[in-house]
Amino acid sequence: MRIIFSCLLLISTSILADSHQVAIVIDDIGYRQSDVHAMDLPGKVTFAILPHTPLGKRLAQRAHAEHKDVILHIPMESALGKKLGPGALTSDMSEAEIHASLEHSFEEIPFAKGINNHMGSYLTTLHEPMMSTMKYLRERNAFFLDSVTTNESKALSAAKAHGVPTLSRHIFLDNNLTEEYIAGQFQLVIEAAQKRKHVIAIGHPHPKTVEVLTKLIPTLEQHDIHLVPLSKLLINEPVIASSPTPGVEETSGVSAPQ
Repeated sequence: MRIIFSCLLLISTSILADSHQVAIVIDDIGYRQSDVHAMDLPGKVTFAILPHTPLGKRLAQRAHAEHKDVILHIPMESALGKKLGPGALTSDMSEAEIHASLEHSFEEIPFAKGINNHMGSYLTTLHEPMMSTMKYLRERNAFFLDSVTTNESKALSAAKAHGVPTLSRHIFLDNNLTEEYIAGQFQLVIEAAQKRKHVIAIGHPHPKTVEVLTKLIPTLEQHDIHLVPLSKLLINEPVIASSPTPGVEETSGVSAPQ
């Protein structure tokens, strides 16, 4: 019986690995009471939690209890000079300070499987801070998702230098908060997944985004596309963004309270 079960598991894993896969990451979880509604999105959505926020730890624990991927959404210095909030990484920090800040964030949510950048259109262009960040992630066996807020990001090369598994965002879902726009971006996700097999989309816990995704996520199966946890994509070759639109997340996401 155990042998039969193992064979069935291998077959099902192989089928999933060969199928078209989409990971949807919901960024900016932690500040707003309305963020709780994002937890009800159907399927294996991944949640990116802002560290040291009023609701972040509680919502991260809920997602983890429901066997959904949780990552830390680490604020990083922006070319726009926006206020970053707690747990931020900046260009004037030493390697020791970067490691201490990341450690403090992981202490709050120790089951986080990796991180992605919140803003970061400046910091991710800098070699040394990215090398310091990846060194810490390697020691923790965590991965990095590049939100790609700039085409000049050094994150991928720094991650490769340290052997850190790395993924990259392909599509932002909700730079415009209308049903028509979000649905259009979701259609781009479907079309991209049918071509490349693996696609990463990022959205935010805006009520309109949650409303539209609640209706559209179940339609993925009609296109032979599986919604998978972000970490599931790491069993394949690293997914690298192809001609992404940089910088937009810095205008659509939430920044630290003023």
